[in-house]
Amino acid sequence: QVQLAESGGGLVQPGGSLTLSCTAHGFTFSSNVMAWYRQAPGKVRELVAVITSAGGSTKYADSVKGRFTISRDNAKDTVYLQMNSLRPEDTAVYYCHADHPEDYWGQGTQVTVSS
Repeated sequence: QVQLAESGGGLVQPGGSLTLSCTAHGFTFSSNVMAWYRQAPGKVRELVAVITSAGGSTKYADSVKGRFTISRDNAKDTVYLQMNSLRPEDTAVYYCHADHPEDYWGQGTQVTVSS
């Protein structure tokens, strides 16, 4: 049974921090490029960050570069998104995704940045 189990979302004040986790089940996590996407109400889903299978390369959307960090622990089949200096415009549903060679989505976790 393939599953991407996300956790860590919630309500945080502007300037605060939050860490999202996504644990994979049912496929070879260590062989997959992993990514985080987000979608705000009324907007398209956008790529936030990508990490290669061994964690050697990462890339970020310009809007989050310098504030967010994607990482992975292949021994735990888990990918993380550390979010710092959060802004109201970061409010969205965040989705974990196995990009390649598989194509699997998590159910999403809500992140709300508000005072």
